[in-house]
Amino acid sequence: MQQNNSTAEFILLGLTQDPMKKKTVFVIFFIFYLGTVVGNLLIIVTIKSSRTLGSPMYFFLFYLSFADSCFSTSTAPRLIVDSLSAKNTITYNACMTQVFALHFFGCMEVFVLLLMAFDRYVAICKPLHYPTIMSRRVCTILIVLAWIGSFIHSTAQIILALRLPFCGPNLIDHYCCDLQPLLKLACMDTYVINLLLVSNSGAICSSSFVILMISYIVILHSLRNHSAEGRKKALSTCTSHIIVVVLCFGPCIFIYTRPPTTYFMDKMVTVFYTIGTPFLNPLIYTLRNAEVKNAMRKLWHIKITSESRR
Repeated sequence: MQQNNSTAEFILLGLTQDPMKKKTVFVIFFIFYLGTVVGNLLIIVTIKSSRTLGSPMYFFLFYLSFADSCFSTSTAPRLIVDSLSAKNTITYNACMTQVFALHFFGCMEVFVLLLMAFDRYVAICKPLHYPTIMSRRVCTILIVLAWIGSFIHSTAQIILALRLPFCGPNLIDHYCCDLQPLLKLACMDTYVINLLLVSNSGAICSSSFVILMISYIVILHSLRNHSAEGRKKALSTCTSHIIVVVLCFGPCIFIYTRPPTTYFMDKMVTVFYTIGTPFLNPLIYTLRNAEVKNAMRKLWHIKITSESRR
């Protein structure tokens, strides 16, 4: 990566500078990160191993869990390790890599949530055409397009970050590298770059949220024509999706659709959508989904049975 500055490394101030509080941060976020990885890997293994979870919804849920694991991994391990260190430095290249990974997997999560909403719309509003529209070939193409879209978005973000010159203080008042905290350290007028940031990340978050909410309103409105059992099952699935959408997009819109100003809750909002949401997603999708829970029980029953036979 070409350096456009005289700064070889940055110092991350993290969530706190208090030694005792840093130990608390280590314990809390180690548990959260471990739960995130285990929960999402359990969903990934269950979907891959189960024959009953072969529908497009679970095909997309597989990639959502994968994106969640990677998204959390882009920030949580460094936060955990830094909480045990006295001086938390990060090299320029590592900082730029974190910016790229954060936006790549974050954008992938957004696109997969859009695809899951589209899948539910077709399944509930056009049930007769569902097998044709949501064939495995179409789903694969949609996921590939989501990967490509995420790459384009994160490439645009890293290009903006690489254009920032750093020649003064190297203290980042955050626990991770992102464009918003980096803009405050740049030795230039960042108005245009912040405008590009809002038009890129902010527009993706806001427009995707509006599209998702409209789609779920249409879906819920169309449930009037379904049977009571059909309505109950569809409502259970859609409620899980809506909860995830609100948890994901609320903090995202707060961070990326405003001027480069600092609020005291910025760090906690970022913690919520980079670590909290990936942790909650597996819980939401398993606790409210009978098919996933049954598939998990069968998977563990088979493993326990095979182990006991040995």
